Formats: sequence, C-alpha cells, structure tokens
Amino acid sequence: MGSKRPRRHGERFTCVCCSRPVPTAAYGTRNRNHCPACLWSRHVDDAIGDRNSGCNQPMEPIAITVGRSGEWSIVHRCTGCGQLRHNRIAGDDMEMPLLALALRPLANPAFPLDALPSGHP
Repeated sequence: MGSKRPRRHGERFTCVCCSRPVPTAAYGTRNRNHCPACLWSRHVDDAIGDRNSGCNQPMEPIAITVGRSGEWSIVHRCTGCGQLRHNRIAGDDMEMPLLALALRPLANPAFPLDALPSGHP
C-alpha cells in the first residue's frame, strides 16, 4: 500500500490487520480500501480515491452508519492521526463482521444497563 497511485482493476493489496490478499475490484465500490473479512483499512486517501495520504497508518473499523437511502457505510478511525472516514460496504464484505460492528453499541453500551429504571411504578 506504499504506492500513491490509484490501483487498476485486477490488482490486490494485503490487509494491514489480518494479512489476507484483498482484490481492489469489488461490486458496490470504486475505491476499495478495506478488507472484506476483518473490515480494517489503511489511511491512503486525502480525497476519495486519490491515494495521496502521507499518513498510511491502519484504520480501525469503529461503527456502521446508515444513509438516508438505507446504504451501509463503515466508519474507520485512523490509528495514526485519528481522522474519521466513511467507506461504502462492498458486495463481498462478510456479513458477520458487519453485523458484529453494527451490534457493538448494544453489546458494549456506553452506560450500565442495570442502572436504567425498570419501567415499573
């Protein structure tokens, strides 16, 4: 991923987290930069698809966001500079990591659930 040039169809990169080979071409995205298995990315873009970022650090998937059209995007946070980015999910992204990421706030709420009122008078 050290190259600053855009990748061509048929090229691959190695995932920064799980070391899987990842094809750059995927249904639903023009600028693939995350792993379909673990969803990690690398901070390679200043603007979408330009591959001009000097940071080049791993980007952790931290959340799922859903647009008005219902399309899911992965929210990544750069482990180097802290920048947040949204990346469209791709057609070959694995469902379980996406669901686990989407359910993370329910599995690990930011507040204690036992402290909530029970709703009984």
